[in-house]
Amino acid sequence: MAKLNVLAAAQDLSGGFSDFFKTIGMTGGGLVTKGIAAVIAVIAVRMLLQLSSDPKGALRKGSMAVGTLFVAVVLALYGDTLFSTVTTPAASPKG
Repeated sequence: MAKLNVLAAAQDLSGGFSDFFKTIGMTGGGLVTKGIAAVIAVIAVRMLLQLSSDPKGALRKGSMAVGTLFVAVVLALYGDTLFSTVTTPAASPKG
């Protein structure tokens, strides 16, 4: 008789998307940040694939594409930290 191996514990996802995001360790805002970074990365790769045959123009466009790809990587890695400060209200000075 075959022995069953349990690979993962049962998860209660009756709360919908909020429960799902908790299981993957990401908030809705973090997911949006990763999506934006993915779109920017696709744009950067497209820019790299459309380089012209002119060496000077290709160098300029290639460096812009690499810079855009760098921005996408930084946004994917640190975007949730960067944008977490935007949602916290600033304390108003007492006067």
